[in-house]
Amino acid sequence: MSGYFALLRDPLVARPFVASVVARVPIATAPLGLVLLVRELRDSYSLAGLVTGLFAVGLAIGSPFWGRAMDRRGQPRVLLPIAALSGGLLLLLTGATAWQAVPAAVLPALALVAGLFFPPLSPAMRATWRVVVTDERRRRRGYALDAVAVESIFVGGPLLLSALLLLHVPVLPLLVTVVLLVGGTVAYARTPGARRGSGPGSRPGADGGADGAGGDGTGGASALLHSPAFVLLLAVMAAMSIGFGIVDVSLAGLAEHLIGSANDLGVMFAPIAGGSAVGGLVYGSRDWRSPDRRRLLVTLTAFGLLLVVVALLAGADAPLLALVPVLFLTGLTISPNLIAAQSLVDQLTPAHRLGEAQAWLSTAITAGSAVGNAVAGGVLDVSGPRAALSLAAAAVLVAALGTLVAQRAWNPARAAVGRAADRVP
Repeated sequence: MSGYFALLRDPLVARPFVASVVARVPIATAPLGLVLLVRELRDSYSLAGLVTGLFAVGLAIGSPFWGRAMDRRGQPRVLLPIAALSGGLLLLLTGATAWQAVPAAVLPALALVAGLFFPPLSPAMRATWRVVVTDERRRRRGYALDAVAVESIFVGGPLLLSALLLLHVPVLPLLVTVVLLVGGTVAYARTPGARRGSGPGSRPGADGGADGAGGDGTGGASALLHSPAFVLLLAVMAAMSIGFGIVDVSLAGLAEHLIGSANDLGVMFAPIAGGSAVGGLVYGSRDWRSPDRRRLLVTLTAFGLLLVVVALLAGADAPLLALVPVLFLTGLTISPNLIAAQSLVDQLTPAHRLGEAQAWLSTAITAGSAVGNAVAGGVLDVSGPRAALSLAAAAVLVAALGTLVAQRAWNPARAAVGRAADRVP
């Protein structure tokens, strides 16, 4: 842990990191808050899954666009206005859901637009790490710390929602989400690291030298998408995220099935959140000898198999005492997947396109979660939590199979991607 503490004692690192974590909590609380709000006020998991899924679709579509805009204009000039706009749209969506006279068809449309303008804080912070931490080994620890924070947000955000729901105010989770989104983004954009993290001159080769592909480094996203190895990585992470999106909604249904209320879903998420934090910190603190591509295969396979066990226990109406340790073990495998994927992005992408590549990774993850959220709502309404969790396990095991197939492609691909990117004017 000493390496992590040393990073966080540096104000140049700590200020943007902490602010970005606050601003990124809504990545988890907004979708699940929408599920619970629509389920409570409109009495439909199917509509809730559709609303949440389209929110994530908008986020996935917008992320690469805003990432390229940050490369051109700098982070603060892009993040501040879109955070304010997305927050306002989430407030409008909350009011429309509570007002029963608003047709149900309006809610998914509002969710899509709110997601479209959601600020891409993860790619932004990834770019800032490269600026504020110059030592390569310390930067790797920073990437691990950031990955742990992101995955802890995904599984720990529901704990915050559980605490807010104890007050029995259905709209409160989304109101708090808007405050965190706008306030955290403002705090992040005011840091020196954010001002230097993107924009002209912040990337290698931005001056048009040998490392650059055309001055600003923002044109030619197609060069990345023309690399089979990079596209395989995006597909693997999207498949894993489908499983994770299904798990998010399924555990709410499982809490309602076993405990009698979806508002008590914190009982299900607490062990996963703890396991993910522990697994990520241990994983990031070690100097591994095996390559990232092989470790990703191991962690994805373990994730999928443990979800099979969770599904079996859910189908057998197992007591919480039996579910909790399995959920904790499942959580141990979550953060290492993202850490390994981010490292693979670094290996498969030329240095002057890392920011854009990370935005595409975020898009793959959020798009997969969108599909998972939407599918889980329908499966829960028709077949219950066991079927939904079984489907989640299948999606993650498909991702593991894709990782096995991609092992050879991920080994020599970096030079090929670099050459393809440098050919783009």
